[in-house]
Amino acid sequence: MNQDLTSYYKHRAKEYDKVYLIPEEQEDLVKATKIFQELFSKKAVLEIACGTGYWTEQISGAATSIFATDVNASVIEIAKSRKEFDNIIFEVADMYTLAPGMKYDALFGGFIWSHILLQDLDDFFLKFINFLKPNSIIAFIDSKQVKGKYHDVKSIAKIDEQGNTYQARRLEDGTTHLVLKNFPSKEFLVHKLSKIATDIIYTDLEHYWIVCCKLKN
Repeated sequence: MNQDLTSYYKHRAKEYDKVYLIPEEQEDLVKATKIFQELFSKKAVLEIACGTGYWTEQISGAATSIFATDVNASVIEIAKSRKEFDNIIFEVADMYTLAPGMKYDALFGGFIWSHILLQDLDDFFLKFINFLKPNSIIAFIDSKQVKGKYHDVKSIAKIDEQGNTYQARRLEDGTTHLVLKNFPSKEFLVHKLSKIATDIIYTDLEHYWIVCCKLKN
């Protein structure tokens, strides 16, 4: 079973957007879109792991600019094909090796927190504060464990020594993958972000959680 996340999302690229068509999650998507459009209004946004560009498109009308990155060229091509974006630059780039350049007003990660190893989170944040201006906005959205749904507790196939959880997933092309998928509590999110940020706000939706905060000076 393949355990490489990059390979998983490369194989999943063409079917990925089906996740945004689930009927019972539409209300959450509408609420989340409104939150992000208000949050990133007139901001220069650095988006990591943009995937097929769903969230990039949702916030493009509000943000001044978006630098949207993903390690997979296959999903970047899908993101570029959504529509003509005058204020967005897409780039194939590994978020772990992305070189600091300009400073941004905001950092956004959609469904990426859960794919970061618990033991790597502190270093991850220390890296990305180098891309941000003082008082920049930081925001993440990710999946909750909902009983009886795709991400319920029964979906966990493995827990490693550090407490990271993994799901076994089978894609439409027949490939199977062991996928890192952590489900942090509100308390854990606040604890981690409080090391670098203030004004932490946690929003509890039915299927997703959202956390936003302001980078410390």
